[in-house]
Amino acid sequence: MSTRPFRVALRLGLIRWWLAALMASPAMLATAYDAARVLEVAAQRGPRVAEQAQALLLQIERSAAQDEPQRLRDINDFFNRRLAFRDDAVTWGLPDYWASPLESLERRAGDCEDYAIAKYFSLVASGVPAARLRMVYVRARMDGRSLAHMVLAYHAQPDAEPLILDNLRTEVLPASQRPDLTPVFSFNTDGLWQGVGQVTQGDPLVRLSLWREVVAKVRAEGFL
Repeated sequence: MSTRPFRVALRLGLIRWWLAALMASPAMLATAYDAARVLEVAAQRGPRVAEQAQALLLQIERSAAQDEPQRLRDINDFFNRRLAFRDDAVTWGLPDYWASPLESLERRAGDCEDYAIAKYFSLVASGVPAARLRMVYVRARMDGRSLAHMVLAYHAQPDAEPLILDNLRTEVLPASQRPDLTPVFSFNTDGLWQGVGQVTQGDPLVRLSLWREVVAKVRAEGFL
């Protein structure tokens, strides 16, 4: 007799128990994302992804109780440690693919956009306002070359110097300490800007098809 149905039922029961305990946390109750949906989708992808999702939700819960600078460090470290850098052509067989957080955790790999996407939506889930976060397309100087790159920037205030979250560096650093990066354009779920300016250049969900697609995936996974 197969024991697989029993193992599946046991795993789902443990997930439900763990979720009930998680949602009892005051820090988690303060956030808007759907943790139950995140776990449900992760479980459908298999036990390894469910385990990774549980670790992420616990990290989000812990981070939600911290001040925002500490949240940035925690979430930055979480994904920099868990994801290996790998080109989309290797991971997905495509020249350019923007993965959702669960997709990245399933493959345990991603390129620069995938790191920034996972950090962005995890920080929003922890309670950081989306208006303080921007995905920033930059030119990065490396070994005498200028390469296309993506980072995540955090603005405590609209006119404040941003802090940069990057898979190339372990530290969260002020932009002034990253002279190797030249901003080209930035965006979040609310706007699109030239460089890191303050005047919006339109709706990012209309103008950036890859961003529109990943936002739809993230909503389906419960992060928004």
